[in-house]
Amino acid sequence: MLILDDISVRMAGRLLIDHASLNLPSGTKAGLVGRNGAGKSTLFKVITGELHAETGDFFLPKNIKIGQVAQEAPGTEDSLIEIVLAADTERTDLLAEAETATDPHRIADIHIRLADIDAHSAEARAGAILSGLGFDAEAQKRPASSFSGGWRMRVALAAVLFAEPDLLLLDEPTNYLDLEGTLWLEDYVRRYPHTVILISHDRDLLNSAVNSIIHLDQTKLTLWQGNYDQFEKLRSEALELQQKQRVKQEAQRSHMEAFVERFRAKASKAKQAQSRLKALQKLKPISAHIEDHVMPFHFPEPEKVVASPIIAIESGEVGYTPGKPILKHLNLRIDADDRIALLGSNGNGKSTLAKLIGGRLPLQKGKITVAPNLKISFFAQHQLDDLIPEDNAIEHVRKLMPDAPESKVRARVSRMGLATVKMNTAAKDLSGGEKARLLMGLATFQGPNLLILDEPTNHLDIDSREALMHALNDFDGAVILIAHDRHLIEATMDRLWLVRDGGVAPYDGDLDAYRSLVLADAKAERSGNKIVVEEGQKLSKAEQRKLAAQKREALKPLQKKIQEAEAQVHRFQKKIDSLQIQLADPVIYTREPAKATQIGKEIGYAKSSLARAEEEWLTLSGEYEDAMTELAQ
Repeated sequence: MLILDDISVRMAGRLLIDHASLNLPSGTKAGLVGRNGAGKSTLFKVITGELHAETGDFFLPKNIKIGQVAQEAPGTEDSLIEIVLAADTERTDLLAEAETATDPHRIADIHIRLADIDAHSAEARAGAILSGLGFDAEAQKRPASSFSGGWRMRVALAAVLFAEPDLLLLDEPTNYLDLEGTLWLEDYVRRYPHTVILISHDRDLLNSAVNSIIHLDQTKLTLWQGNYDQFEKLRSEALELQQKQRVKQEAQRSHMEAFVERFRAKASKAKQAQSRLKALQKLKPISAHIEDHVMPFHFPEPEKVVASPIIAIESGEVGYTPGKPILKHLNLRIDADDRIALLGSNGNGKSTLAKLIGGRLPLQKGKITVAPNLKISFFAQHQLDDLIPEDNAIEHVRKLMPDAPESKVRARVSRMGLATVKMNTAAKDLSGGEKARLLMGLATFQGPNLLILDEPTNHLDIDSREALMHALNDFDGAVILIAHDRHLIEATMDRLWLVRDGGVAPYDGDLDAYRSLVLADAKAERSGNKIVVEEGQKLSKAEQRKLAAQKREALKPLQKKIQEAEAQVHRFQKKIDSLQIQLADPVIYTREPAKATQIGKEIGYAKSSLARAEEEWLTLSGEYEDAMTELAQ
């Protein structure tokens, strides 16, 4: 699928890739990993032809279709479903040609090709992708211009997924997804039928969705088989072996050098000394691995311990418009040592709840009690814009400690995880990860009792996320976390709250159970049949029989749809047979060529309709069989 042979790439005078090679087999699902700034996105530009390598050769199969998310999100008046459907340019072109074509053979070819590319199910497939990324049926009909930039980027992602390129390039796709969208994408990439290269710092995504890791480190590319955890283990073992071999080689080199030095002047040993000298010259040194340590995060401890509960909400309602609450019936308690992750799709109110808890949004109804002297720190990605672009990190921190000497200000900046060389860099020139570190340090400057983090990992690489994980575990206060990084949630949080359907409730399952729930909901949305059973609910035999009867009753509409689809199949097949009998008469081509052309068109349309009806019949029958199997268990 992809061969890079001895390529070198330079950006703005900086050598990012130096005589690196890679051979990627077709069908591989590869995660491309490396530190921020290593050159991962630059490598994508080389693959797409946007950037040329200084040295080496680059090979891709002829006529390969490469796809990546558009850099500019669509903001037109077209509906979301129209934008996604238009991404399959071959289908769009064929449908347009079918409207004007007159040659019966060409018309037949068009409809055969439309059937080959599964064009009849295009709208259903596009809708399923948009649904998985958080757009319900109503939202899919709205114009793209009515959505914010983050939601539009989801549409751009949906478009490239729908186009199903032979080589799919995804650069940090989870940065504009919530946990639910990330879980859906993880499942989609794992089942994707072609080759994928995925840049991501999400450990769980790299463990679940890929089968290979491409590591860009110190300007070299290395392909490792397995997921991210397997890569880490294998690489650690390889580095350990490399270090042992290096020590052994250094001892061998020292011994040979001593022999040469000792016996070079002796005639009886001169020949052996020259031989050792030649061997020494041929001894290729094993390079030492250079550890690139990540700066830690530090969150100051609160000056005063606050008694629990630090926040209590009774019968609360909160929203932005009077009389239109986003969340209601809130009865919540947060203790001084709570670690709570908020689950729920974007738009359900997670950030609204975080703002309420953080004191940035008042209750519309109900009562909220906040412990005296409670200090709350709030971090959200949109606050990155609050940094003063021309001020450096030292200038930002000095405003919070104006009377402190320069050494103490610098020490405080260092504890935020910014290297000395970056302390005097203007905020506008810092990387996304460095801005996040600075902003997190400023937000927690006074030592909070409660830390609220809304998507803190978007600009952090894997090692920086690990550093954040350790800092959260060392922090003594309470934490409320909204994140799409499943690994961070599992490693740092003790409780889960599900924000859904206008309310907030504890979620007793783990994230594996929640993943199953999200994927099951997505499937139910597509099928239009959704039966909810409370998790862990125990039923008597009588209740089980009653529930089974209810399920059978719920399946009746599905049975009716199957019968209707089957009737459609028979009807279209009968029509095709009738038209083909007419077209089989050779006289029609000489006496009525226009009619022959029209019949050819009708056969093409009928075949396309037949394929749609058969697909629907198979899908519905599969759902019915699955439901009946579940009933039998």
